[in-house]
Parts: sequence; C-alpha cells; structure tokens
Amino acid sequence: MFGMLDISTSALVAQRTRLDAIAANLANADVKVDPNSPNAFSERVVEFATGDPESGDPMGVHVAAITPRKAFRSVQAPNDPSRDANGNVWYPNIDPVTQQANAMVASRAYDANLAAIDATKAMFDAALRIIA
Repeated sequence: MFGMLDISTSALVAQRTRLDAIAANLANADVKVDPNSPNAFSERVVEFATGDPESGDPMGVHVAAITPRKAFRSVQAPNDPSRDANGNVWYPNIDPVTQQANAMVASRAYDANLAAIDATKAMFDAALRIIA
C-alpha cells in the first residue's frame, strides 16, 4: 500500500545526495589541488540506478555510485608557492554554470517528488473517506 510513497521517498534521498555532491563541487571549485595525489578533490558525479539493492525491490531509485571525474585545469602562476615545476597551479575542472544548472534540475526533481507524495497522500485520504 505504501509502495508509491517509497518510490518517491527513494527519489528524494537520491536527489538530496546529488545536491550535496553539487554543493561540494561548487565549494571546492577554486581549491588548489595536486593532480598526482590520490586524494585530490575533483568533480563528483552522482550515478543513479533503478530499484533498491538491499530489498531487491525493482521500484524506485538509488545512488549507484559517486564517481570523481579526475579532471583538472592548470593556471599559470609563476609566483605562487604551490606551483609545480612548470609554474602551473592546479584546480579541479569544475564548471560553476554546469553545476548550477544541475542543481536546478535536481531541485526541480526533488520538488516534483514532493508533489507526487502530496498527491499520493491526498488519494489515500480520499479513498479512506470513501471507505469510511
């Protein structure tokens, strides 16, 4: 009976995770990194998959992976103390405009799932009034 709510709830969790990754991307877009370090921050991409892997339910959505893109951009900065041997300072290759667009899409998807939950609750309420 509550499967419809579970589907929308799984989408809310997935979109919230996507928004968290976008916020981290934007916050770290101008942070200097060492591209040779295995811990260097790079753009995080959230990948969705259908179903619930824990219960085996094929309905809904879940976050399958959060993958770093491992793409970096260099800026010539000959006087910067963190420059490399060629005088470059490295940053994650994160486009703020793309991140903002992705945030808008994720936010709209989140809102759409909230509306679906509200509609489902209204249908349950109407069904209970008819039965009672």
